[in-house]
Amino acid sequence: MAFESLSDKLQNVFKNLRGKGRLSEADVKSALKEVKMALLEADVSFRVVKQFIGSVQERAVGEDVFGSLTPGQTVIKIVTEELVKLMGSETTEISLKPSGEISIIMMAGLQGAGKTTTTAKIAAKMKAKGRKPLLAACDIYRPAAIEQLQINGDRVGIPVFSMGNKNKPVDIAKAAVEHASKNGLNVVILDTAGRLHIDETMMDELVEIKDNLDVCQTILVVDAMTGQDAVNVAGTFNDKIGIDGVILTKLDGDTRGGAALSIRAVTGKPILYVGMGEKLSDLEQFYPDRMASRILGMGDIQSLIEKAAAEVDEEQAKELSQKLRKAEFDYNDFLTQMQQIKKMGPLKDLIGMIPGMSQLNINDVDVDPKAMAHIEAIIQSMTKEERQNPSILNGPRKKRIANGSGRTIAEVNRLLKQFEEMKKMMKQVNSLAKGKKGKFRMPFFR
Repeated sequence: MAFESLSDKLQNVFKNLRGKGRLSEADVKSALKEVKMALLEADVSFRVVKQFIGSVQERAVGEDVFGSLTPGQTVIKIVTEELVKLMGSETTEISLKPSGEISIIMMAGLQGAGKTTTTAKIAAKMKAKGRKPLLAACDIYRPAAIEQLQINGDRVGIPVFSMGNKNKPVDIAKAAVEHASKNGLNVVILDTAGRLHIDETMMDELVEIKDNLDVCQTILVVDAMTGQDAVNVAGTFNDKIGIDGVILTKLDGDTRGGAALSIRAVTGKPILYVGMGEKLSDLEQFYPDRMASRILGMGDIQSLIEKAAAEVDEEQAKELSQKLRKAEFDYNDFLTQMQQIKKMGPLKDLIGMIPGMSQLNINDVDVDPKAMAHIEAIIQSMTKEERQNPSILNGPRKKRIANGSGRTIAEVNRLLKQFEEMKKMMKQVNSLAKGKKGKFRMPFFR
């Protein structure tokens, strides 16, 4: 999970602060020393850490923390605000020309950062906003780079312009813009070549494209898991060609998060999007305030709501809700619900978005995707009749289901027991909601 290591350390520091009724200056300095160490261990730039701690300390002393009724909370509030400021304060959109003109976006980055996949994801975002994008294959060096872009383009329903690998990238880019103009397309996204390291040839190609075309946005794609290397790469690209923003990929696998916290401060350029998985929807817009909230273990309920709205089928959700109220929930519904949750991403990450949940030991919660896959296998091994009417599940049927799913009879029995307990709970909730138990009514049903 993104920032997991840093988040755990910071939450421990804040737990100690909350536990104290009064704070001395020594308490604050001690806490900030621990925050400093946590940030350095997270691979945040030393210069950035030094400036951050200095700002927090100055405000902590200046805002009458020691006279506050909740001094611990006041320090946490200051840390949160400074963290948001560090990452850019405001959300930055990719700047485009009016829809009647062609906007050229140049994607750059090192090989292996996920640039080509991210390019297609950005195109899909543009399409969803009503734009008409064209992907241009300007990487003539990497084997199968053009083919990969075409596959990704087909996947998101966006045309790909290619001239093979015998032409110069600048000529391909020019031809792509002409093609877009003739075909009524208004966004051209250039997938340029990446290298294993920064070299002059790479930079010269990018400069040549910018010299010959009216590029309105140059976006750098970097791998978050490379930590300070990502920050250094961003700094070099910005110095050499000038960039307008950064997309951080693989943030879901980065437990430290140093790059996300350093890039804006080092380059002065905003983080536009972050990659949180392989799916198209896993490219999330970067909100500094929401990210700070996640890091500090305060959840991110807004992003969770948006994920649900994007991934969960509204009609199915309504139908499930009605069945829950009537206690008509069967294994088909259970399977549907699980599949909808899976669309939203890893369960562990979703739990981390719920305020207060990150303060629990999530590692103790069974969020293993394999466990969900096992449950799916058991349900899918049932017949249509068995799913709709679990009461007919006798010994031989259970044995058949266990064999069919590759699980044990004990696992099948455990699932059946959990399902029945859940149905009982639903009935009780419904009964209370309808006022059948005296005059008591559930508040959320009023």
